[in-house]
Amino acid sequence: QVQLVESGGGLVQPGGSLRLSCAASGSVFSTGTMGWYRQSPGKQRELVATMTRGGNTNYAGSAKGRFAISRDNAKNSVYLQMNSLKPEDTAVYYCWGNLLDGEDRWSRYWGQGTQVTVSS
Repeated sequence: QVQLVESGGGLVQPGGSLRLSCAASGSVFSTGTMGWYRQSPGKQRELVATMTRGGNTNYAGSAKGRFAISRDNAKNSVYLQMNSLKPEDTAVYYCWGNLLDGEDRWSRYWGQGTQVTVSS
């Protein structure tokens, strides 16, 4: 069974940094675009950043200059380095990926989410 597993969330003070990791597991034969979304209480899930397999990136305005997405295609993994964190960055962060499974199908998958809390 294909799944995305995130790690790296937690509690951090304003101005601090966190690095989120996400790895695809199961019968994954290739990965397409992967990225991160987030959802705060009472708000819709929103894009944070995505990266194509070839390295093209797309960032939300709120993430530009503070967050950096990267990936390791050999490990079917994507990462999000978050710097200069603000209280408004507090949310559940979800990994997302377009994955090729063992039945030769491209499908979109979501991780289970990891909580990021920015507070003093």
